[in-house]
Amino acid sequence: MLDEIFDAFVEASPASVMARGLAERLLHPERLDAWFERLESTQYTRELLFSSVFSLMSQVVCGSQRSINAAYQAAKEEVPTSIVAVYDKLKSIEPQTSAELVRYAAGEARTLIAGLDGALAPLLPGYRVKLLDGNCLPVSEHRLQELRAMSAGPLPGKSLVVLDPALALPIDVFPCEDGHAQERSLLEAVLGTVAPGDLWIGDRNFCTNGFLTGIVNSGSHFILREHKKLAWKPVAGSVLTLAGKTETGSVRQQKVEVVDPQGHVHVLRRVELTLNQATRDGDRTIALLTNLPARVAPARKVAELYRERWTIETAFQELATHLNAEIQTLGYPRAALFGFCVALIAYIVMAVLKAAMRSMHGAQTIEANLSGYYLADELSNVYRGMMIAIPEPHWRGFRELEQTEFIKVLRFLAGKVRLSRFQKHRRGPKKPPPKRQNDKGKPHVSTARLLAGRKR
Repeated sequence: MLDEIFDAFVEASPASVMARGLAERLLHPERLDAWFERLESTQYTRELLFSSVFSLMSQVVCGSQRSINAAYQAAKEEVPTSIVAVYDKLKSIEPQTSAELVRYAAGEARTLIAGLDGALAPLLPGYRVKLLDGNCLPVSEHRLQELRAMSAGPLPGKSLVVLDPALALPIDVFPCEDGHAQERSLLEAVLGTVAPGDLWIGDRNFCTNGFLTGIVNSGSHFILREHKKLAWKPVAGSVLTLAGKTETGSVRQQKVEVVDPQGHVHVLRRVELTLNQATRDGDRTIALLTNLPARVAPARKVAELYRERWTIETAFQELATHLNAEIQTLGYPRAALFGFCVALIAYIVMAVLKAAMRSMHGAQTIEANLSGYYLADELSNVYRGMMIAIPEPHWRGFRELEQTEFIKVLRFLAGKVRLSRFQKHRRGPKKPPPKRQNDKGKPHVSTARLLAGRKR
């Protein structure tokens, strides 16, 4: 199925071959440069190709190189410009370009996951569920001249990300260069993508009258946590009534009215969940607003669907810990946002890997036992050695395969993966740390003596 040169890595690390084959299929240089030329009107290529910049950034994001400069030094022969030109290119990539690249990769991945039959069960049959959340890039280093004399932490940008839980991948992103901008300022752009059949789930930051009623007017649906500043009133004669219990508490609901900016009245359901245990913010009651019909999603189902928000929060955590999505040396907002979007694309590639494994090993097995941390660690550790052993020309065959043949290759490789190498290790609940003793006369202690005391 593959050339003999791949045999050793197919046996030792089939996941790495899958990842590199996917990158070659979806993001090979000729396709990237052609895509960039069609999209970009304000920038031109000259000697430095967009694919070269993407390649350098992806190596840093995936951990095979520690910095852009290190990746550049390793690829000097293939990159016919100076490192200054590379940084100049990075800081000029428009946020819209970065976002379109994520959308393009997500669209290609969606087709592959469908061919693999590797999607998860839908959260609500008949609806395209979309989880919306914001991500603020962390403070960057004070490398820029304007930042060197400041003690305040510089924020290089933020974004809203849309996750499809059935595909387990980010399908859209709305980046913003202003790190102090409110997430709500990006909601107008999100509304432009709302389509009938969608079900948008989000936190209270997105519970604004304009966004909420905009979704309704688009023929779509939502479940949003109520913001205290949202104006509503109960429908005449409607009171909170008990609607069942969940694993985390009891549920009540009532009908309420919200008036949109045009003066139109919209009748919604307000679902109130009283928790058995307070949230980490100390809340014992969570109120949700939805326009889903009660016959489709009873109050208890609405509460359960809202809990799926943890999926996108987990994705952000994996981006931060498994991939180098937050490159603090990139102070220019456009460069930092491009790095974050490249990390989203790496996450998309890993999502296709997991879909292939689900098709061969079963969804329940993969979701319950596969550790994204160990998978990302293997991919980053094997990549450089694999590219030395298997030069770039040998990977071009992945571009030329018919779609059905490529899917067969993915399944073949997924069947070779030894899941025991990527086993999750669950720990028990954390115990509260003991109160530390402070002795000014003993700023240091000998660990060996303390351990000897334990034996005695």
